[in-house]
Amino acid sequence: MPFNLGGGELVFVLVIVLIVFGAGKLPDVLGQLGRGVKTFRDESSNDEKSASTSVTTPTDQPKH
Repeated sequence: MPFNLGGGELVFVLVIVLIVFGAGKLPDVLGQLGRGVKTFRDESSNDEKSASTSVTTPTDQPKH
């Protein structure tokens, strides 16, 4: 389980989330959270790709 949470703890967190947001808004909140995670993953992979392609090699090597 993520963050070392057991089944009981996850149920407790879910109940607290339901109390705070209410059952009506829960799908909206989870949808926004999902879009945020997807955006974060996309940006992370874009950063990794640009970092690997932007590695430059020196053209002028010092003479020994």
